[in-house]
Amino acid sequence: MTSLQRILLTTVALFAAASAANAQLAIKGETICTMAGPPIKDGVILTDGAKITQVGPAASVAIPAGVKTLSAKVVTPGLIDAHSVVGLSGYLNQDQDQDQLDKSDPMQPELRAIDSYNAQERLIEWVRDFGITTLHTGHAPGALISGQTMIVKTTGNTIDDAVIKPVAMVAATLGEGAEVHGKDAEKKSPGTRSKAVAMLRAQLIKAQEYQRKQSVADESKRPDRDLRQETMVRILKGELPLLITAQRAIDIMSALRLAKEFDIKIVLDGGAESYLLIDQIKAAKIPVIIHPTMTRSGPGETENLSMETAATLVKAGIPVALQSGFESYVPKTRVALFEAAVAASNGLTFDQALATITIDAAKILGIADRVGSLEVGKDADLALFDGDPFEYTTHCTGVIINGKIVSEKPH
Repeated sequence: MTSLQRILLTTVALFAAASAANAQLAIKGETICTMAGPPIKDGVILTDGAKITQVGPAASVAIPAGVKTLSAKVVTPGLIDAHSVVGLSGYLNQDQDQDQLDKSDPMQPELRAIDSYNAQERLIEWVRDFGITTLHTGHAPGALISGQTMIVKTTGNTIDDAVIKPVAMVAATLGEGAEVHGKDAEKKSPGTRSKAVAMLRAQLIKAQEYQRKQSVADESKRPDRDLRQETMVRILKGELPLLITAQRAIDIMSALRLAKEFDIKIVLDGGAESYLLIDQIKAAKIPVIIHPTMTRSGPGETENLSMETAATLVKAGIPVALQSGFESYVPKTRVALFEAAVAASNGLTFDQALATITIDAAKILGIADRVGSLEVGKDADLALFDGDPFEYTTHCTGVIINGKIVSEKPH
């Protein structure tokens, strides 16, 4: 090997080492809430630019020389908003940035969230600054079947940069939110609870027939493609859960009956009166994405809500996640961090409340293999705080997504 070749190889090796060091991050926390075990005091997390490579006490995790290091009082997994419309609903609250609900038809399961998601919407950056790194977002409650949902990271310039699951669930609504009254009642449906459930049942039966016809051996006898039926067939096959927003006990029971009749997966959303049906929900093994703790309590479907519902369900052993929900008024979104904080002051322990916006949310959404806890091999999504995350005087001082610093503030 010539001297020139040795110099070139050495230069390449040094450049590769420098690039690796630049891609790495070290995060030091006075308390690290891993959500995979007890909190670690005086801990360190190492990342390789995308994934977590080490987690443990500072005494056992050595920080390589030259690696950028961040410090915080408390470090948590990146927070998960288990149900939102951010990205389809914009901060301006004007027609041009409101794509979360199409009222032209009561049932539109074929509507894809990815076709309306604006990765550069300012609300995304706003919630990210509170530590929210993952959103389950998409079409809003307010129609019998409003469309699909998806799961994204709160980063990137396009949907391709952000998406984790392009189709996560299909959003449906039972109760007053899906009913049509007033001057449009004679032209549109449903107008009552019975009509709403009948329409849903009829749609699922149509999908069963479509599925049967599509499976016949003679291709010439198969029906033409139908995007609506294709989506409903995925629900029948168990590939997609039906996310059913139901607040009153009567509507929750209707949702449970539908799930049993058609043997489909459902996730209960809202559940203002779910505390009245603990035994039924638990027996059906249905997870609940509970309404925001501070949701307005009426008049209407949420008049009987309780701030202690999350604690009641968790105590009963029902899987629970918290959400920002859908707001039809400015500022268009709540912050899941604050909703969990209030739940923590109404019956949940700190760990239980944090779990509703981290690991428990990840499990309900089917993404716990990637996010929700700080473990080796998982996505390097972290939120850094200068105090107790549930104290309103605490600030989120840093947010890391996929191993990259997307927000960093002095503290």
